[in-house]
Amino acid sequence: MKICFVVNGIESEKCGTTLYLTYEAWKRKHDVYVMGVGDFSFTNTEKLSINSTYVSKSANAESPQEYLEILKSDKAKHQRIVAADLDVLFIRNNPTEEGSSRQWAEQAGVAFGRMMQQEGVLVLNDAYALSNAFIDKLYFEELPSAIKPASLITRDKEEILKFFEDHKKKMVLKPLEGSGGRDVYLIDKNEKNLNQIIENITNKGYVIAQEFLPAAKEDVRVLLMNGQIMEKDGKFGIIRRVSGEGEFRSNFSQGGKADKTELTAGIQKVVDVVGPKLIKDGLFFVGLDVVNDKLIEINVLSPGGLDHFGEIGLPDFSDIVIDSIEKKVKYKNMYEGQIENKVLATMA
Repeated sequence: MKICFVVNGIESEKCGTTLYLTYEAWKRKHDVYVMGVGDFSFTNTEKLSINSTYVSKSANAESPQEYLEILKSDKAKHQRIVAADLDVLFIRNNPTEEGSSRQWAEQAGVAFGRMMQQEGVLVLNDAYALSNAFIDKLYFEELPSAIKPASLITRDKEEILKFFEDHKKKMVLKPLEGSGGRDVYLIDKNEKNLNQIIENITNKGYVIAQEFLPAAKEDVRVLLMNGQIMEKDGKFGIIRRVSGEGEFRSNFSQGGKADKTELTAGIQKVVDVVGPKLIKDGLFFVGLDVVNDKLIEINVLSPGGLDHFGEIGLPDFSDIVIDSIEKKVKYKNMYEGQIENKVLATMA
């Protein structure tokens, strides 16, 4: 299998979920390539190509971290590849992590992914589904209200203030586009800078006002594959994220810590509602953030968490993800283009 992982940039890549998956595929002796979102190349006289970086199959890497060190070093290999020669393109770059000087990079991965999909490469997640769900907080709003807290999307200050009053003067404010807990505020009746906070967020675009759920200090990250919770050896791909002292955000990037949790009826309820839509849309690998029986975030672009499973005694789920991708390539080759990408993307 020839598989290429798209990241923001190799030089800035950290040893997270993408590297765990990349390393697992490399251990199996697949042809594994990594590319930055700026490494596509296209002219109207030649086929779309990519400038890839890879680690030799004979290299000595005993862990994802060692693999990453080689990938970033002068020991790494470089190869220009005709995109259509790949079996799989796994789009893993996070547009919300791009700075203002790299606005060009935000949608490039998905845009070129659509082109590669048209050339017969299996693209995960389905590139057209990613285009539709590019602002994942808007995609979130397409889901049934029964599993969501009350929310408002607007740039109107007065509407935000009314939402605040209607919800007992306690709410969460966050930008429509963003991740990692950046620019997320818990607002209550004691907040003296509410007007300034609203102005700060709305100057950057649309804002979401969301009903505050007290248990949000300990939300649960649920990793789904093919519309189902990842499961291995009787263990589920779920992890509780506990916020640090004096912090209501539980994101790992904001100091949140990993803790064990059980699969509850509330979590399963959310998955049962969300899963069928993910399958229909071709969204193979997705992260859900759940509080009790409410979904508060969905991440379809670059869900993470695999790298924290070992901290709480969970198995490494990277192997079952690569198992699933191998099956999809087998189906793709067997049916010779008869099954469309978004169907293949979520076939178990």
